[in-house]
Amino acid sequence: MEQHFAAGPGISGLARDLRGRTIRRDVARREALMAPMRFMTWNVHGTFNLNPTFDLEGVCCIIRKWSPDVVALQEVDSRSRSDDPFAKLASVVGDHRVHAKSIVTRDGEYGQMLLSRFPFSSVPEIVDVSYREREPRRAIATGLLTPFGDVRVVATHLGLSVHERYAQARALASLVKPGRTVVLGDFNDWFWVKSVRRVLAQVCPNRTRLRTFPARLPLLRLDRIYATPDSRFGNVWTDREARAYSDHLPVLADIEMEMSSADGRGPS
Repeated sequence: MEQHFAAGPGISGLARDLRGRTIRRDVARREALMAPMRFMTWNVHGTFNLNPTFDLEGVCCIIRKWSPDVVALQEVDSRSRSDDPFAKLASVVGDHRVHAKSIVTRDGEYGQMLLSRFPFSSVPEIVDVSYREREPRRAIATGLLTPFGDVRVVATHLGLSVHERYAQARALASLVKPGRTVVLGDFNDWFWVKSVRRVLAQVCPNRTRLRTFPARLPLLRLDRIYATPDSRFGNVWTDREARAYSDHLPVLADIEMEMSSADGRGPS
């Protein structure tokens, strides 16, 4: 007796089912190996009659509200003040901080800060990225000891001219290391010609795209967070209440970091 078997649909359907299970299992495994960190960057110096007395308590309240793990602050200014904003902001996130004061005068200092909930894995490096005779600019580069491995962070505040920013962007790119690196700050970047975005995209292709300036009616994406390909952006947002304290809106991002294999939890 001759028998006929339908070889196609059953076997191919089973193969698709097994393949689907494998993909779902791999995705679930990858997601289990990802852990989120919350980053925030904010230019906090109010202008255009915003926060004329530089209300530090209001700035601190905005930061505390979101409980970030890492915060980069630009335009911290102690000039002509009786208190020290650098000292007051130092503990708003955690016990670890570093400041880069680009202008130092008799009546105070001006610069940026990097605040972290996690300890530094190396001595923070203050890199001079100034361009010719223009305003002094700095970048802060360091590693963080997080529960899921070392994460490199570069914080900065770039200049106002196209050629200046282009040179500074190339300097920033040289500070990015393979693996989990986040670059954040006020990049003053709004032109495509010699843009910071194009330079950093070569090493940090993931980035935020929120309009942050001017805070009352945001048109320009001056403030950004960049990340290397192994870091995945989750929620990204800003806080409109920050308009009361600065002419820039903050940028916040939950970035999922792939856990390091050195911790015994990462990919083998």
